[in-house]
Amino acid sequence: MEKSKIVLTEDCGCNGPQLIKEVKDLTLSEGLQYHIREGRMLTHNIYRPLSENYFNLFREARELYESGLLSVTEDDAELLESNIGEYSFYNGIKVPLDYPISVDELVQLHEEMELDEADKKKKNPPIGKPKRGGSKKFYVYVKDPKTKRIKKVSFGDTTGLRAKLNNPKARQAFAARHDCKNKKDRTKASYWSCRLPRYAKLLGFKTSFSGYW
Repeated sequence: MEKSKIVLTEDCGCNGPQLIKEVKDLTLSEGLQYHIREGRMLTHNIYRPLSENYFNLFREARELYESGLLSVTEDDAELLESNIGEYSFYNGIKVPLDYPISVDELVQLHEEMELDEADKKKKNPPIGKPKRGGSKKFYVYVKDPKTKRIKKVSFGDTTGLRAKLNNPKARQAFAARHDCKNKKDRTKASYWSCRLPRYAKLLGFKTSFSGYW
């Protein structure tokens, strides 16, 4: 059953969105908190038009409004009952819905989206998934358990030697030589070198072996 939506009248003296009741563990963004605290209508969104936060504010408010937790004015209700804040594809181009936009603005929006995506990948690289490349043969991102920071670990021989993954004796000799059974620190290159066979397929090795050294 759909929860009732409450629309404020313009002369109530409380034009901004308002929470109808307190909900445990409900976390609001700083932007929506500001609109509620200052009585600022959503039609006067505090964020720059076309920015990610601009559309996020509408999506957040819509979810609360449709759940019957947020009361808004008629003008704000009209916005929240539209598709503003959502996207669709037109001729292969991602476009914002229910938002008038010029060609120049659309080009700018896509450039910003591409930059945002690149920044997210830098800030949130895949953890624990070795890849080829870097200063050595391979590299992997790990989270340091002490500092909680993400660290890039480069590993692998750079002298031209090849990993003999299909040779059991060579694998055993490597494990013994590098004391692999005692390599437990994921932030060290030796840990990943000792576990290279486990990621053989991921790293493009032509081998059927994918166990421990």
